[in-house]
Parts: sequence; C-alpha cells; structure tokens
Amino acid sequence: MDGIKGLFQAMCLMLAAWLLLGGCAYESGDSSDSGGTGTLVLSLSDAPVNADNIAGVWITITGIEYKLNNKWTSLEGDFDGGPHNLLQLTGGNSSLLGQLTLEAGEYKNIRFQLDAPDEGESAPANPGSYIEFSDGSANAALFVPSGAQTGYKALGDFSVPANGTVDLTADFDARKAVVEAGSKFILKPTIRLIVTDEAGAISGAVTNLGANGVVVHAYEADTYAASEETAGSNDNAFPNAVSSSNLVQTEGGTYTVAFLSAAFAYDLVIAEYDADGTATVLGSLSGITVTSGATTTADIDLSAL
Repeated sequence: MDGIKGLFQAMCLMLAAWLLLGGCAYESGDSSDSGGTGTLVLSLSDAPVNADNIAGVWITITGIEYKLNNKWTSLEGDFDGGPHNLLQLTGGNSSLLGQLTLEAGEYKNIRFQLDAPDEGESAPANPGSYIEFSDGSANAALFVPSGAQTGYKALGDFSVPANGTVDLTADFDARKAVVEAGSKFILKPTIRLIVTDEAGAISGAVTNLGANGVVVHAYEADTYAASEETAGSNDNAFPNAVSSSNLVQTEGGTYTVAFLSAAFAYDLVIAEYDADGTATVLGSLSGITVTSGATTTADIDLSAL
C-alpha cells in the first residue's frame, strides 16, 4: 500500500514539474494554444507627415515575424512586400499585405524586416525604403536603427483563434516615425497594431479655415500636455498623439482619424501649421467616444474654439 502511495506522490510531483516548466516556456502575452494555427489578415495604414516637401515615404518589407517561446519566427504565407508609399494610406485608407499563418494564441507584437540600411551604414545606391520629395530632388534613403538585428517592431495585443482569423492593421504613423537627423532620414519604430473590426474612427467637417494648413491630433482623453506643441522638431511635434489627420481641403475641409481603439475616449487637439512648419494650437474638443466598426462624427468650427 505504501508503495502505491509513494508512486502516486511521485507522479503528482512529476506532473507539477511538467506544468511549471511548460508555463515558463512562453513569454507573458506571447502564448500558444497547443495543436492549432490561425490566419492573420494583415493590412498597412499610416498617419500623414506634416512636411510639405515630402511627396512619398516608401518602404519595402522583406519579412514579417512573430515572437513565441522567446524566439522570433517568420510568418508563413505570401505577402506584398511593396514598395509601399505610406502617404497613400492615410485618412482611413489601408493596403492588404497578405494572409499569413501563425500558431493560435495571444500576442503582443510582430516585427517587420525592411529593405533599409542600419543607421550607421552608408546609403545604398538604390534604396528599397526612401523619401520622395515634392520638388523632384533625388530620393533620400530611409535608415532604421539596428534594423538588421532587431527588425522594425509593431506593438499591440491580439489573439489568433485556432482554425480562425484575426484582421490586423499596422499603422506606421510616418508623422512621428520619420525623423531628419543631420543629412539622414531615420525611420523610428512607432507602429501600432490594431484589431481592425474592434476599431472605430472620428471624422468631421472643419469650417472657418484660415490660410495655413490644419492638422487634427487625437489623444487618449486627458493625456495631452501643452508642452507637446513644441516637442521635438516642427514635423514631429505632438509626439504622444495616438494618430493624426491632415485636412482634405479639396472637400471643403474634412478630416478622418481612423483605426482608434474603442476602449478609450479621445480629445482632439487642432493645430495650425505655418509655412515654416511651426505649429500653433487653435483649440480642442474633449471626451469623444469611439464605437467598434463605426465612425463618430465630430465637426469643428475653428471660430468657436
């Protein structure tokens, strides 16, 4: 009897040890459901840059990876590597990259491998990722800090169901990502990952416009600080905005800030940019709620701010 009891206790200890080791195999937020895969439908979007002299922010994607068991693994399936002009994917527009397979489970990030040199390297003769200028001057290569080693990370929680599909949008936000450092243009990692059908948008008409350009910056409610108006360079002010939208002047003054999580309310900070790119805050709208799969209308009368 004692032998059977001892054997039972030993089996229990072995089971406990197996569960403990298994639980430690995955990083927090990067766990897999055993024995299943799902489909990631991945799209690309962007928020516009403020600089008038930039006509295109082009990127070429050479690989897409996910992290599991503390290891980066390439996603399986075909994808459209581009080159993609991010500035054509603003105002709620997006471009399908592909339908990719990965293990079912919970994830916090993916990363993109870009055809772009590291910041410390020389510019290639024909860069795969580059800045196109409005005045027709020569394209400028885009550099990625430690890109070859770490890739270009995109952050956001998402769940891949076994034998199911999750639709995800990667928002590059070139307004914050593209930084001019001396003679180089650096692409900083600022990508948000948004589960597309759980996101909403804020859109509206803007009236009583002046002569200067206007940008609408969306912040999570009560997170905007006045110091952000002059933070960084002119083109990269308002660094903590979730996303932004330039006005579409040809339609009489409209804006759309898309791919916003419905988990938060938002404040809109409206800024005017003069010819030198210097921003001046005209006013704000507060406490705007967003509904998944819908667009909230918030018209802006600049004379009433």
